[in-house]
Amino acid sequence: MGFFLETLIGGLMVGMLYSLVALGFVLIFKASGVFNFAQGAMVLFAALAMARFSVWIPQWLGFESRLLANLLALAAALLLMIAMAWLIERLALSRLVNQEGITLLMATLGIAYFVDGLGQLIFGSAVYQIDIGMPKDPLLLFDSVFEGGLLVSQEDLYTTVIAAALVAALTLFFQKTGTGRALRAVADDHQAAQSIGISLSRTWIIVWSVAGGVALVTGIIWGSKLGVQFSLSLVALKALPVVILGGLTSVPGAIIGGLIIGVGEKLAEIYLGPYLGGGIEGWFAYVLALGFLLIRPQGLFGDKIIDRV
Repeated sequence: MGFFLETLIGGLMVGMLYSLVALGFVLIFKASGVFNFAQGAMVLFAALAMARFSVWIPQWLGFESRLLANLLALAAALLLMIAMAWLIERLALSRLVNQEGITLLMATLGIAYFVDGLGQLIFGSAVYQIDIGMPKDPLLLFDSVFEGGLLVSQEDLYTTVIAAALVAALTLFFQKTGTGRALRAVADDHQAAQSIGISLSRTWIIVWSVAGGVALVTGIIWGSKLGVQFSLSLVALKALPVVILGGLTSVPGAIIGGLIIGVGEKLAEIYLGPYLGGGIEGWFAYVLALGFLLIRPQGLFGDKIIDRV
């Protein structure tokens, strides 16, 4: 029982991180109606910025405090992601208003390659580390209840709390604020939103800035766990099954989908791995997403599309 609970808790923690990655896709889709293939590149760029600024800023300003360096690096990386959001809106999206979805999709693919190249040009292509002071030693819990207790990674526990808090804040933002309702209106119909005075330019800058902030938090968390390297952008691919499962238009769906994928792949690796071979964690999420596409294409919480002829 203890081993099962360890696996379950580990899956929930990883699933919350998947949800955080998926949120970036959902935010952009809700505001522009396009699937943002640049989200993985944004995660990598933000992680690179955080890793390099935390080293460069102490050198520039001449101090040795790691905490101060991390705080200043976080602020600088956030400002950089907001500036990137403004440039993306001004140079690309504002010129593609009311264009076909495939046009916007190809634009995000171009942005992804550009951001990847820009990150390598500015920050280099070496493997970097992000140290934000989170403990990495395992924590023993409930040793009086289960034989041997439950081993839980302290780093995973901290990152899960951070991810959960950000997810909750974004959910409230979309549901309870006027700006969040404006974002939903823009997602439903660009022209109708413009006709009632909602600025597409302002809305898209806001949502891309928020998505950039989400990418920064995601990049810091995954960079701390795995190191900052260019394969980090592939982590975002795990968000594809999450948004398919939860629904492209649903923030709660991204949360539930991430938890299902995280728990499912951990349990499958442990209990099906001996019979099917290793590596189940690599493909389980995609097989599950394919099954949902066949049964419920809009996902668990997505809006069902009805075409009237």
